[in-house]
Amino acid sequence: MTSPRTGLRGLVAAAAALLAVALLSPTAQAAPEPKAPEEFVALSSVDRSIIQEMRYITPHDFVGEPIDGYRQPLCILTRPAAEALHRAQLGLLRQGYSLKVYDCYRPQRAVDQFVRWAKDLDDVKMKAEFYPDVDKSRLFADGYIAAKSGHSRGSTMDLTIVKLPALPTPPYHPGQPLVPCYAPQSQRFPDNSLDMGTGFDCFDTLAHTDDPRIQGVQRAHRQFLKSTLEAQGFVNLPEEWWHFTFQPEPFPDTYFDFPVARRSVAGH
Repeated sequence: MTSPRTGLRGLVAAAAALLAVALLSPTAQAAPEPKAPEEFVALSSVDRSIIQEMRYITPHDFVGEPIDGYRQPLCILTRPAAEALHRAQLGLLRQGYSLKVYDCYRPQRAVDQFVRWAKDLDDVKMKAEFYPDVDKSRLFADGYIAAKSGHSRGSTMDLTIVKLPALPTPPYHPGQPLVPCYAPQSQRFPDNSLDMGTGFDCFDTLAHTDDPRIQGVQRAHRQFLKSTLEAQGFVNLPEEWWHFTFQPEPFPDTYFDFPVARRSVAGH
C-alpha cells in the first residue's frame, strides 16, 4: 500500500509536470500584445471621410512586402492630431478635395524591419521605383532610414490631397514592371492624388518639399497641402512633401510598439 508521504510526493511531481507543460506551451509563452494609451484613436472614429490607403500592410512599399506590426489597413493617431486632420478635411471638402493618408502611427517593430532591410544590400527588388538613383548602402547616411521614427510617437502621418470624386487606385501586383517614383504622373504607379511631382516614399531629393526643380502645378499642389495642414498646427518635414507632424506632440519622447489593429485602440 502506498504511504501518505509517497502519495503526496507523487501529486507534487504530477503538478510540477503539468506546470512545466503549461509554461512550455505557445499560449503560455506568448506575451500579451501592448495596447495604445487612451490618448490614441482610430482616425475613422474622428473623421470617416478622410481616405485611407495604408501602404505598409501591402507589398507596394520600398521593402516589397507587408511590414511588421501592420495587422489592419487602419490609421491610428493621437487624438489631437486626428482632430486637427478633421479640421483640415472640413476646409478641403468645401473646395472639392479630400485628404488621403498613406501611413500614420508606425510601430517600432516596423521601423526595426526597415533597418534590417536597409542593411541587406542584396535586396533591391523595389529599387527601380522607390530609390532608382540612390545606392542602397547610402540609405542611412542620406537620412532615408533611421533607427527611430517620429511616426512611432503617434502624431506624424504621411498624406496627400485627392480631387473629389476620388477615383480608385489600382492594386499593385508583385512582379509588375516598376517605374521611377519621379517619372511623369502618367507613367509612374497610378495614384488618385494630385500630382505632387513624385510618388509617396520616393527616396530622391526631388521629394524635398521645396526642391527648385519642382515648378508649376506640381509645386502649387505641394504648397496647397502644406498650407492647409500648417493652418491646423502641422509641421512639414522639408525632405518629404508628404510627411507632417502635429505640434505640440502629446508624446514627444515615447516610441510605441503596439500593433496597427482595431483592438489596440480603446473602444475597438
